[in-house]
Amino acid sequence: MTSNSNTTSKLDYSLVFILILLFLASCLAIYSAQASGQYKENFLIKQIVWYVVGSGIITMVMTLDSDQLKKLTWYAYGFGVFLLGFLIVAPASIAPVINGAKNWFVLPGIGSIQPSEFVKIFIILGLSRVVDQHHLKNPVKTLQTDLWLLIKMGIVTMVPLGMIIKQDLGTSLVFLAILLGMIFISGISWKLLVPIFSFGIILIGTIFYFVLWSPDVLEKYLGVGEYQLRRIYSWLDPYSYEGTDAYQLTKSLLAIGSGQTGGKGFGNREVYLPESQTDFIFSVVGEEYGFIGSSVLISLFFLLIYHITKVGMETKNNFYTYICVGVISMITFHVFQNIGMTIGVLPITGIPLPFISYGGSALMGNMMGLGLIFSIRYHYKKYMFSTTA
Repeated sequence: MTSNSNTTSKLDYSLVFILILLFLASCLAIYSAQASGQYKENFLIKQIVWYVVGSGIITMVMTLDSDQLKKLTWYAYGFGVFLLGFLIVAPASIAPVINGAKNWFVLPGIGSIQPSEFVKIFIILGLSRVVDQHHLKNPVKTLQTDLWLLIKMGIVTMVPLGMIIKQDLGTSLVFLAILLGMIFISGISWKLLVPIFSFGIILIGTIFYFVLWSPDVLEKYLGVGEYQLRRIYSWLDPYSYEGTDAYQLTKSLLAIGSGQTGGKGFGNREVYLPESQTDFIFSVVGEEYGFIGSSVLISLFFLLIYHITKVGMETKNNFYTYICVGVISMITFHVFQNIGMTIGVLPITGIPLPFISYGGSALMGNMMGLGLIFSIRYHYKKYMFSTTA
Protein backbone atom coordinates (compact mmCIF):
# COMPACT_ATOMS: atom_id res chain seq x y z
CA MET A 1 0.00 0.00 0.00
CA THR A 2 1.22 3.48 -0.79
CA SER A 3 -0.15 6.46 1.13
CA ASN A 4 1.14 9.86 2.09
CA SER A 5 1.14 10.64 5.81
CA ASN A 6 1.49 14.35 5.23
CA THR A 7 -1.91 15.96 5.78
CA THR A 8 -1.30 18.80 3.36
CA SER A 9 -0.51 16.39 0.54
CA LYS A 10 -3.96 14.82 0.98
CA LEU A 11 -5.79 18.10 0.55
CA ASP A 12 -7.69 18.63 -2.69
CA TYR A 13 -6.05 21.91 -3.74
CA SER A 14 -8.07 22.18 -6.95
CA LEU A 15 -11.27 22.18 -4.94
CA VAL A 16 -9.77 24.68 -2.49
CA PHE A 17 -8.96 27.01 -5.40
CA ILE A 18 -12.50 26.76 -6.81
CA LEU A 19 -13.94 27.45 -3.36
CA ILE A 20 -11.74 30.54 -2.94
CA LEU A 21 -12.96 31.89 -6.31
CA LEU A 22 -16.57 31.32 -5.24
CA PHE A 23 -15.86 33.09 -1.94
CA LEU A 24 -14.44 36.13 -3.76
CA ALA A 25 -17.39 36.21 -6.17
CA SER A 26 -19.80 36.03 -3.23
CA CYS A 27 -18.06 38.89 -1.41
CA LEU A 28 -18.12 41.16 -4.46
CA ALA A 29 -21.78 40.44 -5.22
CA ILE A 30 -23.00 40.82 -1.63
CA TYR A 31 -21.03 44.05 -1.15
CA SER A 32 -22.83 45.53 -4.15
CA ALA A 33 -26.22 44.08 -3.16
CA GLN A 34 -26.18 45.58 0.33
CA ALA A 35 -25.36 49.03 -1.08
CA SER A 36 -29.05 49.42 -1.96
CA GLY A 37 -29.63 50.43 1.65
CA GLN A 38 -32.65 48.17 2.22
CA TYR A 39 -31.07 46.89 5.44
CA LYS A 40 -28.59 48.41 7.84
CA GLU A 41 -26.89 45.04 8.45
CA ASN A 42 -23.45 44.32 7.03
CA PHE A 43 -24.16 41.13 5.12
CA LEU A 44 -20.62 40.97 3.75
CA ILE A 45 -19.04 40.62 7.20
CA LYS A 46 -21.63 38.01 8.16
CA GLN A 47 -20.98 36.06 4.96
CA ILE A 48 -17.24 36.06 5.67
CA VAL A 49 -17.97 34.74 9.17
CA TRP A 50 -20.18 32.00 7.73
CA TYR A 51 -17.43 31.05 5.28
CA VAL A 52 -15.01 30.73 8.22
CA VAL A 53 -17.53 28.56 10.09
CA GLY A 54 -18.11 26.56 6.91
CA SER A 55 -14.36 25.98 6.55
CA GLY A 56 -14.40 24.52 10.04
CA ILE A 57 -17.25 22.22 9.03
CA ILE A 58 -15.26 21.08 5.98
CA THR A 59 -12.27 20.34 8.22
CA MET A 60 -14.37 18.22 10.59
CA VAL A 61 -16.20 16.30 7.86
CA MET A 62 -13.00 15.80 5.87
CA THR A 63 -11.42 13.77 8.69
CA LEU A 64 -14.18 11.13 8.52
CA ASP A 65 -13.43 8.14 6.30
CA SER A 66 -16.05 6.05 4.52
CA ASP A 67 -16.50 3.58 7.40
CA GLN A 68 -17.07 6.39 9.88
CA LEU A 69 -19.47 8.13 7.51
CA LYS A 70 -21.44 4.92 7.11
CA LYS A 71 -21.71 4.50 10.89
CA LEU A 72 -22.83 8.10 11.36
CA THR A 73 -25.29 8.19 8.45
CA TRP A 74 -28.46 7.04 10.19
CA TYR A 75 -27.70 9.02 13.33
CA ALA A 76 -27.35 12.18 11.21
CA TYR A 77 -30.46 11.34 9.20
CA GLY A 78 -32.48 10.66 12.36
CA PHE A 79 -31.26 13.91 13.89
CA GLY A 80 -32.30 15.81 10.79
CA VAL A 81 -35.79 14.29 10.81
CA PHE A 82 -36.07 15.10 14.53
CA LEU A 83 -35.19 18.75 13.86
CA LEU A 84 -37.81 19.01 11.10
CA GLY A 85 -40.40 17.44 13.38
CA PHE A 86 -39.50 19.68 16.30
CA LEU A 87 -39.68 22.70 14.00
CA ILE A 88 -43.36 21.93 13.35
CA VAL A 89 -44.33 21.87 17.04
CA ALA A 90 -41.79 24.38 18.38
CA PRO A 91 -43.19 27.56 19.94
CA ALA A 92 -43.06 30.83 18.03
CA SER A 93 -40.42 32.14 20.43
CA ILE A 94 -37.78 29.91 18.83
CA ALA A 95 -39.47 29.01 15.53
CA PRO A 96 -41.39 32.05 14.31
CA VAL A 97 -43.35 32.24 11.07
CA ILE A 98 -41.19 34.25 8.64
CA ASN A 99 -42.58 35.30 5.25
CA GLY A 100 -45.53 32.97 5.78
CA ALA A 101 -43.41 29.89 6.47
CA LYS A 102 -42.10 28.16 9.59
CA ASN A 103 -38.70 27.00 8.32
CA TRP A 104 -36.22 28.52 10.75
CA PHE A 105 -35.10 28.24 14.35
CA VAL A 106 -34.15 31.64 15.74
CA LEU A 107 -31.47 31.24 18.40
CA PRO A 108 -30.16 34.08 20.58
CA GLY A 109 -26.63 35.11 19.67
CA ILE A 110 -26.60 32.88 16.58
CA GLY A 111 -29.47 34.03 14.40
CA SER A 112 -31.77 31.96 12.19
CA ILE A 113 -30.93 28.35 11.35
CA GLN A 114 -32.79 26.43 8.64
CA PRO A 115 -32.49 22.69 9.43
CA SER A 116 -33.68 21.58 5.99
CA GLU A 117 -30.41 22.86 4.50
CA PHE A 118 -28.51 20.26 6.53
CA VAL A 119 -31.12 17.56 5.88
CA LYS A 120 -30.18 17.75 2.19
CA ILE A 121 -26.75 16.35 3.09
CA PHE A 122 -28.23 13.78 5.44
CA ILE A 123 -30.49 12.57 2.60
CA ILE A 124 -27.46 12.25 0.32
CA LEU A 125 -25.72 10.14 2.96
CA GLY A 126 -28.85 8.08 3.61
CA LEU A 127 -29.50 7.34 -0.07
CA SER A 128 -25.82 6.53 -0.66
CA ARG A 129 -25.89 4.11 2.26
CA VAL A 130 -29.11 2.47 1.07
CA VAL A 131 -27.90 1.96 -2.51
CA ASP A 132 -24.45 0.74 -1.44
CA GLN A 133 -25.83 -1.70 1.13
CA HIS A 134 -28.54 -2.94 -1.24
CA HIS A 135 -26.05 -3.90 -3.95
CA LEU A 136 -23.83 -5.67 -1.43
CA LYS A 137 -26.77 -7.77 -0.22
CA ASN A 138 -28.22 -8.32 -3.71
CA PRO A 139 -25.36 -9.03 -6.15
CA VAL A 140 -27.87 -10.54 -8.59
CA LYS A 141 -30.28 -7.94 -9.95
CA THR A 142 -33.94 -8.69 -10.63
CA LEU A 143 -36.98 -6.49 -11.14
CA GLN A 144 -38.07 -7.41 -7.61
CA THR A 145 -34.78 -6.28 -6.03
CA ASP A 146 -34.77 -3.11 -8.11
CA LEU A 147 -38.34 -2.33 -7.03
CA TRP A 148 -37.39 -2.89 -3.39
CA LEU A 149 -34.42 -0.54 -3.79
CA LEU A 150 -36.67 2.10 -5.34
CA ILE A 151 -39.12 1.80 -2.45
CA LYS A 152 -36.33 2.16 0.13
CA MET A 153 -34.93 5.22 -1.62
CA GLY A 154 -38.42 6.69 -1.78
CA ILE A 155 -38.96 6.19 1.95
CA VAL A 156 -35.64 7.84 2.86
CA THR A 157 -36.58 10.89 0.79
CA MET A 158 -40.31 11.12 1.45
CA VAL A 159 -40.09 11.13 5.25
CA PRO A 160 -38.34 14.55 5.47
CA LEU A 161 -40.03 15.72 2.25
CA GLY A 162 -43.48 15.24 3.72
CA MET A 163 -42.51 17.36 6.72
CA ILE A 164 -41.56 20.47 4.71
CA ILE A 165 -43.38 20.35 1.38
CA LYS A 166 -46.20 22.69 2.46
CA GLN A 167 -43.78 25.16 4.02
CA ASP A 168 -40.83 25.10 1.63
CA LEU A 169 -41.47 24.11 -1.99
CA GLY A 170 -37.96 25.09 -3.12
CA THR A 171 -36.14 22.78 -0.69
CA SER A 172 -38.68 20.03 -1.42
CA LEU A 173 -37.70 20.22 -5.09
CA VAL A 174 -34.03 19.93 -4.10
CA PHE A 175 -34.84 16.74 -2.16
CA LEU A 176 -36.52 15.32 -5.27
CA ALA A 177 -33.60 16.38 -7.49
CA ILE A 178 -31.19 14.52 -5.20
CA LEU A 179 -33.45 11.44 -5.29
CA LEU A 180 -33.67 11.61 -9.09
CA GLY A 181 -29.90 11.80 -9.50
CA MET A 182 -29.38 8.89 -7.13
CA ILE A 183 -31.98 6.79 -8.93
CA PHE A 184 -30.18 7.25 -12.25
CA ILE A 185 -26.85 6.08 -10.78
CA SER A 186 -28.34 3.27 -8.65
CA GLY A 187 -28.56 0.79 -11.51
CA ILE A 188 -32.33 0.31 -11.29
CA SER A 189 -33.71 -1.24 -14.48
CA TRP A 190 -35.20 1.11 -17.06
CA LYS A 191 -38.11 -1.33 -17.29
CA LEU A 192 -39.18 0.12 -13.96
CA LEU A 193 -38.08 3.69 -14.45
CA VAL A 194 -39.67 4.39 -17.84
CA PRO A 195 -43.28 3.70 -16.69
CA ILE A 196 -42.74 5.63 -13.43
CA PHE A 197 -41.22 8.68 -15.11
CA SER A 198 -43.84 8.57 -17.88
CA PHE A 199 -46.55 8.66 -15.25
CA GLY A 200 -44.77 11.55 -13.52
CA ILE A 201 -44.59 13.56 -16.75
CA ILE A 202 -48.29 12.94 -17.45
CA LEU A 203 -49.16 13.97 -13.87
CA ILE A 204 -47.17 17.20 -14.13
CA GLY A 205 -48.79 17.97 -17.48
CA THR A 206 -52.24 17.34 -16.01
CA ILE A 207 -51.57 19.62 -13.03
CA PHE A 208 -50.28 22.33 -15.36
CA TYR A 209 -53.45 21.99 -17.42
CA PHE A 210 -55.62 22.54 -14.33
CA VAL A 211 -53.45 25.48 -13.26
CA LEU A 212 -54.18 27.25 -16.54
CA TRP A 213 -57.78 26.29 -17.21
CA SER A 214 -59.36 24.83 -14.03
CA PRO A 215 -57.56 26.21 -10.99
CA ASP A 216 -60.67 25.75 -8.82
CA VAL A 217 -60.14 21.96 -9.06
CA LEU A 218 -56.65 22.27 -7.56
CA GLU A 219 -57.91 24.57 -4.83
CA LYS A 220 -60.73 22.21 -3.91
CA TYR A 221 -59.06 18.80 -4.09
CA LEU A 222 -55.34 19.46 -3.58
CA GLY A 223 -55.54 22.45 -1.27
CA VAL A 224 -53.48 24.66 -3.59
CA GLY A 225 -53.65 28.22 -2.31
CA GLU A 226 -54.45 31.27 -4.39
CA TYR A 227 -51.01 32.77 -3.68
CA GLN A 228 -49.38 29.64 -5.12
CA LEU A 229 -51.41 29.95 -8.29
CA ARG A 230 -50.55 33.64 -8.56
CA ARG A 231 -46.86 32.74 -8.35
CA ILE A 232 -47.25 30.55 -11.43
CA TYR A 233 -49.34 33.13 -13.30
CA SER A 234 -46.85 35.88 -12.49
CA TRP A 235 -44.07 33.71 -13.90
CA LEU A 236 -45.95 33.03 -17.14
CA ASP A 237 -47.00 36.65 -17.59
CA PRO A 238 -44.78 38.75 -15.29
CA TYR A 239 -45.65 42.18 -16.68
CA SER A 240 -49.32 41.71 -15.87
CA TYR A 241 -48.30 41.30 -12.22
CA GLU A 242 -45.45 43.80 -12.30
CA GLY A 243 -46.57 45.75 -9.25
CA THR A 244 -47.43 42.71 -7.11
CA ASP A 245 -46.33 39.07 -7.37
CA ALA A 246 -43.89 39.59 -10.25
CA TYR A 247 -42.23 42.71 -8.86
CA GLN A 248 -38.91 40.99 -8.12
CA LEU A 249 -38.93 39.07 -11.39
CA THR A 250 -39.53 42.13 -13.55
CA LYS A 251 -36.86 44.08 -11.66
CA SER A 252 -34.47 41.14 -12.05
CA LEU A 253 -35.08 41.01 -15.80
CA LEU A 254 -34.50 44.75 -16.02
CA ALA A 255 -31.27 44.54 -14.01
CA ILE A 256 -29.80 41.65 -15.99
CA GLY A 257 -30.90 43.08 -19.34
CA SER A 258 -29.47 46.52 -18.55
CA GLY A 259 -26.08 44.92 -17.84
CA GLN A 260 -25.84 43.96 -21.53
CA THR A 261 -22.48 42.47 -22.58
CA GLY A 262 -19.88 43.95 -20.25
CA GLY A 263 -22.01 45.24 -17.38
CA LYS A 264 -22.14 48.64 -15.68
CA GLY A 265 -19.08 48.02 -13.55
CA PHE A 266 -18.49 47.26 -9.89
CA GLY A 267 -20.73 49.31 -7.59
CA ASN A 268 -22.65 50.96 -10.45
CA ARG A 269 -26.03 49.34 -9.92
CA GLU A 270 -29.06 51.38 -10.92
CA VAL A 271 -31.97 48.96 -10.54
CA TYR A 272 -33.36 48.60 -7.02
CA LEU A 273 -34.12 44.94 -6.27
CA PRO A 274 -35.32 43.91 -2.78
CA GLU A 275 -33.54 40.96 -1.11
CA SER A 276 -30.94 40.99 -3.87
CA GLN A 277 -28.28 39.67 -1.47
CA THR A 278 -30.08 36.32 -1.20
CA ASP A 279 -32.13 34.60 -3.91
CA PHE A 280 -31.59 37.28 -6.57
CA ILE A 281 -27.84 37.70 -6.20
CA PHE A 282 -27.35 36.61 -9.82
CA SER A 283 -29.23 39.74 -10.91
CA VAL A 284 -26.54 41.83 -9.22
CA VAL A 285 -23.85 39.93 -11.12
CA GLY A 286 -25.73 40.33 -14.41
CA GLU A 287 -26.21 44.08 -13.97
CA GLU A 288 -22.68 44.94 -12.84
CA TYR A 289 -20.68 42.48 -14.94
CA GLY A 290 -23.02 41.75 -17.84
CA PHE A 291 -23.11 38.66 -20.01
CA ILE A 292 -19.34 38.19 -19.71
CA GLY A 293 -19.28 38.27 -15.91
CA SER A 294 -22.36 36.06 -15.66
CA SER A 295 -20.76 33.54 -18.02
CA VAL A 296 -17.59 33.50 -15.93
CA LEU A 297 -19.61 32.73 -12.79
CA ILE A 298 -21.59 29.98 -14.53
CA SER A 299 -18.32 28.53 -15.87
CA LEU A 300 -17.03 28.45 -12.31
CA PHE A 301 -20.00 26.30 -11.30
CA PHE A 302 -19.40 24.00 -14.26
CA LEU A 303 -15.78 23.69 -13.14
CA LEU A 304 -16.93 22.75 -9.65
CA ILE A 305 -19.37 20.14 -10.97
CA TYR A 306 -16.73 18.76 -13.35
CA HIS A 307 -14.25 18.42 -10.50
CA ILE A 308 -16.72 16.56 -8.28
CA THR A 309 -17.59 14.31 -11.22
CA LYS A 310 -13.90 13.55 -11.69
CA VAL A 311 -13.52 12.70 -8.00
CA GLY A 312 -16.50 10.36 -8.19
CA MET A 313 -15.16 8.59 -11.28
CA GLU A 314 -11.65 8.14 -9.86
CA THR A 315 -12.66 6.53 -6.59
CA LYS A 316 -13.35 2.80 -6.53
CA ASN A 317 -15.47 3.10 -3.39
CA ASN A 318 -19.10 2.91 -4.53
CA PHE A 319 -20.35 4.67 -1.40
CA TYR A 320 -18.15 7.65 -2.26
CA THR A 321 -19.38 7.61 -5.85
CA TYR A 322 -22.99 7.81 -4.73
CA ILE A 323 -22.13 10.72 -2.43
CA CYS A 324 -20.57 12.58 -5.37
CA VAL A 325 -23.71 12.05 -7.46
CA GLY A 326 -25.88 13.35 -4.62
CA VAL A 327 -23.77 16.49 -4.16
CA ILE A 328 -23.67 17.10 -7.92
CA SER A 329 -27.47 16.73 -8.14
CA MET A 330 -27.96 19.18 -5.27
CA ILE A 331 -25.60 21.86 -6.59
CA THR A 332 -26.69 21.49 -10.22
CA PHE A 333 -30.37 21.86 -9.39
CA HIS A 334 -29.65 24.86 -7.17
CA VAL A 335 -27.67 26.62 -9.90
CA PHE A 336 -30.11 25.95 -12.75
CA GLN A 337 -33.20 26.76 -10.68
CA ASN A 338 -31.77 29.94 -9.16
CA ILE A 339 -30.39 31.38 -12.39
CA GLY A 340 -33.45 30.18 -14.29
CA MET A 341 -35.83 32.02 -11.99
CA THR A 342 -33.84 35.28 -12.14
CA ILE A 343 -34.11 35.34 -15.95
CA GLY A 344 -37.73 34.20 -16.03
CA VAL A 345 -37.13 30.75 -17.51
CA LEU A 346 -38.26 28.96 -14.33
CA PRO A 347 -40.77 29.95 -11.62
CA ILE A 348 -39.55 31.62 -8.43
CA THR A 349 -39.05 29.06 -5.66
CA GLY A 350 -36.79 30.84 -3.19
CA ILE A 351 -33.71 28.70 -3.84
CA PRO A 352 -30.38 30.51 -3.22
CA LEU A 353 -27.36 30.42 -5.53
CA PRO A 354 -24.85 28.02 -3.90
CA PHE A 355 -21.80 29.64 -2.27
CA ILE A 356 -22.78 33.07 -3.67
CA SER A 357 -26.07 34.07 -2.03
CA TYR A 358 -26.00 35.40 1.51
CA GLY A 359 -27.24 32.88 4.09
CA GLY A 360 -25.59 30.97 6.89
CA SER A 361 -27.64 27.76 6.82
CA ALA A 362 -27.47 27.34 3.05
CA LEU A 363 -23.75 28.03 2.99
CA MET A 364 -22.98 25.67 5.87
CA GLY A 365 -25.06 22.94 4.25
CA ASN A 366 -23.19 23.35 0.97
CA MET A 367 -19.85 23.42 2.79
CA MET A 368 -20.81 20.19 4.54
CA GLY A 369 -21.45 18.69 1.12
CA LEU A 370 -18.03 19.82 -0.10
CA GLY A 371 -16.57 18.42 3.12
CA LEU A 372 -17.69 14.99 1.93
CA ILE A 373 -15.87 15.55 -1.38
CA PHE A 374 -12.74 16.71 0.47
CA SER A 375 -13.00 13.56 2.59
CA ILE A 376 -12.88 11.35 -0.50
CA ARG A 377 -9.57 12.83 -1.63
CA TYR A 378 -8.23 13.07 1.92
CA HIS A 379 -8.70 9.35 2.51
CA TYR A 380 -7.86 8.25 -1.01
CA LYS A 381 -5.53 5.25 -1.03
CA LYS A 382 -4.08 3.08 -3.76
CA TYR A 383 -3.58 -0.61 -3.09
CA MET A 384 -1.22 -2.69 -5.17
CA PHE A 385 -3.04 -5.48 -7.06
CA SER A 386 -6.41 -4.12 -5.89
CA THR A 387 -9.16 -1.93 -7.30
CA THR A 388 -10.27 -0.60 -3.91
CA ALA A 389 -9.82 3.11 -3.20
